[in-house]
This record gives sequence, structure tokens and C-alpha cells, in this order.
Amino acid sequence: MKKKLLTMLTILGTMSVLGGCGDKLTPPQPMEPSDNAGAAASSADSDYAYITGNGKMVIGITYYEPMNYKAEDGSLTGFDTEFAEAVCAKLGVTPEFQEIDWDMKETELKSRNIDCIWNGLTVTEDRRANMDFSKTYLINKQCIVVNKDNASTYTDTASLSGAMLSAESGSAGETAITSDSNLSQASYTASNSQQDALIALNAGNYDAIVIDYTMALSSVGSGDFSDLVIVDGIELANEEYAIGFRTGSDMTAHVDGIIDELIADGTLEGIASHYEGLTDLYNAAVAK
Repeated sequence: MKKKLLTMLTILGTMSVLGGCGDKLTPPQPMEPSDNAGAAASSADSDYAYITGNGKMVIGITYYEPMNYKAEDGSLTGFDTEFAEAVCAKLGVTPEFQEIDWDMKETELKSRNIDCIWNGLTVTEDRRANMDFSKTYLINKQCIVVNKDNASTYTDTASLSGAMLSAESGSAGETAITSDSNLSQASYTASNSQQDALIALNAGNYDAIVIDYTMALSSVGSGDFSDLVIVDGIELANEEYAIGFRTGSDMTAHVDGIIDELIADGTLEGIASHYEGLTDLYNAAVAK
């Protein structure tokens, strides 16, 4: 009897231990994701959610008139500045303008240091590989600027083949020089910005520079640059201005819809009218 009782107690004890182990091995039930986790995932997938969640859009710019520049009172103004403010107002976010190194613009965009590039950005096939573009809002071109004393010397690209030229590093002006059969033979030095190129030309460091027509319209022939002129008869390739967003960004479609609204209600044309020569460039883009 003692042996039977001992055997029964051993069996019961073993069952109890196994039952306890079974409880410990039961897998935990999955937890419902928190609202914060869902928002984080949504922001990671959607630029629109990320930007509106932050309440601001960080806009990468350089300073040049008439797109983004400092007014006499020190405030930021310009066509792209006003345009961005109008779009951000409809998005319900604050525009935050951040000066960037133009050569690093794609890196700044991809790393989310900025949310877009909005600064007279020219649409090119190379750039399409690194960013998405909004609708075209201005048709621009590159032009050649010289000192008026040299206007009779430099009348076409052939006459500039032996000249000393400059353009902003990484700009459409630089591309225009390197891709032209005559200009590519010239002595070329890159400048940090279009403004720097203008200052250097004015100081006699170069024979000619290639800059955006939009900038030349607002700078050349007046003020500090009264001795400079645009060379007539030389028109380098036309180009389109658009806003650059991250590749695959859903902000592109959102902003395109707002641009349509600003065109339809006349707001964008009204902004263009504030700056010399931009109305024609705007109308050319809308008609395209």
C-alpha cells in the first residue's frame, strides 16, 4: 500500500510540474499598436503626414533675387518665397526657409534636413533620378552677362570660346557652359553662387558669366551692377522651374492640387506681377 501511495503522489506531483511549465510556455497575446506607433508609421510612409504633423515645411533655398532674397528691412521676400507662403497657408503649416549648399541639395532632401527645394530649381533628367518635381510654374532660360564695355566684343558663343567664364557650381548655368561646343572651350571657374559670380564679373575677374535670366532681369543694369548688361541674341536652352520633393513623396500630388487652385483664382499670377519680367515667364509655363 505504501508503494502504491508513493507512486500516486509522484504522478500527481509530475502532473502539477508539467501544468506549471505549460503556463509559462504559453505565448503572450499580441498587443494592439498605440496611437503614437501608428502615427510614427504613417509619418515614415507619408511626407504629407510628416510635414503636417510637424506643423511646418522646411524649404531649402539659396539667396538670389527675384526668387528668394532679403528686402531692405531684412525680411525674406521673392517670388518663390511668396509662392511657398501661399501654398503653406493652404496646407495649414508654417514655411521655414533654410539656406543650403546648392551642391548638397539632393543629400539635404534625402536626409530630411529639408522637406523640399524651392528656389528656381530647374527640372533636368539627372535630377529626376533623385527627386520628384511639382508642376512647372515658370519657364526660365540661361543668359550671358558681360560688362557693357565688352558688349561689342562678346556677341555670340563663338566669341566667348577663349574668354574667362563663371557660373554657380552645380547650376543650370554651369551645365549650359559645359554642354555648348563654344562655351566649353573657354576657361571656366565655378562660383559659390550666382550672386558671387555677378560680384566677380563686376570686379573684372571674369569676361562673362552665365546666370538665370530671372536673376539677370532684377540685377543687371542697376545699382551695384549698373555697368553690366545681358548679351542680346544669345539664348541658351529654355528650362522649367518646379519644386523638388523626395522621390515617391505624396507631397507632390498635394502641392500640385494647391498650385492648380492658385492658378485658377489668380493668386500665382498676382505674385508674379510683383517682380519684373516674371509675368511673361509665368504665362509661358501655364500655357505649356
